[in-house]
Amino acid sequence: MYFAALLARTEDGWEASDTELDDVETLSDLADLAREASPEDDTVLVLIEQEDAWFGVVRVDGEDDPRIYVSDAAAAARSSYGEILLTDELLGREPGDDGPDLDALDLDGTEDGEPSSAEDDEEEAGSADTITHSPLGDGRILDDLGVTEKELRALDADDALNTIAESLGASEVLETVR
Repeated sequence: MYFAALLARTEDGWEASDTELDDVETLSDLADLAREASPEDDTVLVLIEQEDAWFGVVRVDGEDDPRIYVSDAAAAARSSYGEILLTDELLGREPGDDGPDLDALDLDGTEDGEPSSAEDDEEEAGSADTITHSPLGDGRILDDLGVTEKELRALDADDALNTIAESLGASEVLETVR
């Protein structure tokens, strides 16, 4: 189960709206959705959580590039919404480097079901890009809003969004969209 909300900072404080991410396919789509929530180019936070597994914060300030924080990169990578946040840049990959080129694979007959050796298995495991179960992204994303990097990293996925909203003074408006 997912929950996603937009928190837009206005002259009068924070305004919250729940958001549907079904039509969002890229980080650019998500940033555009956030910008639509604030016609004044104010700060907009996109808060996403997957029930007790991970949470993510995307911060959009006007036309600046979005800033991203994900609490558990490996858990987010297994999620369709998490994949939106885990950009090549965030993962430290070259754009378009999604995996091995099929033409470059050494097809030695083991692809037909012949058992491979333990040495082959170790080579494959060692060469695969692995995403760790650790936070990824801009840990200082909320520093100027009252949530330090240390506090952000210490949050549990099950209550992180409420804690963030409370620190921002936006817990009541977030609760209205939950």
